[in-house]
Amino acid sequence: MDVCDINQIKALLARHGFRFSKSMGQNFLIQDWVPRDIAQASGAGPDTGVLEVGPGIGPLTRELSDRAGRVVSVELDRSLLPILAETLEGRDNVEILPGDILKLDLPTLVQEKFPGLTPIACANLPYNITTPVLTAFLEAGCFARITVMIQREVARRICAAPGEGDYGAFSLYCQYHAQTELLFDVPPDCFIPAPKVTSSVLRLTPRPAPQEVDDPDHFFQVVKAAFAQRRKTLVNSLSAALHTPLSKEALTQVVTSCGFPETIRGERLSISQFALLSKALRQAEGR
Repeated sequence: MDVCDINQIKALLARHGFRFSKSMGQNFLIQDWVPRDIAQASGAGPDTGVLEVGPGIGPLTRELSDRAGRVVSVELDRSLLPILAETLEGRDNVEILPGDILKLDLPTLVQEKFPGLTPIACANLPYNITTPVLTAFLEAGCFARITVMIQREVARRICAAPGEGDYGAFSLYCQYHAQTELLFDVPPDCFIPAPKVTSSVLRLTPRPAPQEVDDPDHFFQVVKAAFAQRRKTLVNSLSAALHTPLSKEALTQVVTSCGFPETIRGERLSISQFALLSKALRQAEGR
């Protein structure tokens, strides 16, 4: 069976009485180059164990199965289970795990399912769970690589550099935890039903936390406050959103002591600059 052929897909879904769920963000691939290129980009090989999210009818799962030592795919929609049993028949290195990825203990799951293998994550993610799933993958701290297809707008935001319009708190969060790479775009006509937006494939390679960040909790408090009102200057944003005993005048002194203009906005600062600011703020508060 060609699980990317639109006519075979329609026949398969009709045979099982399947109906697409808008709430689950279900869009199935109808171009075979897409799952092939995603699987290739993931770096899946005989020595890897792949955690997949939302396999749908299994086109990416099959490509991963052809490459990886083991594949575990988590699927929330139980109506897809009999379809996956058909499309993945005979693939002994694949396990479909019914459940919600956001409710699983990922480090424990990886340890149990992939002994002796290098764990990686790979998925065609529903747009509505992109941020929490990526956050869960990064915080799990157990994946060598994370390769996902997501909404292009979000992918560009994740990869944005300081000063770019898409740069924000989630950009900093992802880049704090990983090297980010925007690989290629996937147009809407590669899916059924076709989404209204273009997708992009993104690869995250987790890395140790930046050494210059000596207090991660405070660092991210400062980042969150700096972007809470991004049209305002950094001083005004910190004054309004950061829980600090420092006056606005004192905040201005801290910002300028770091070598930044007092009119600078948070969107101009890099990770190392936010680390410098976080440390200076704690020193000014006497911490």
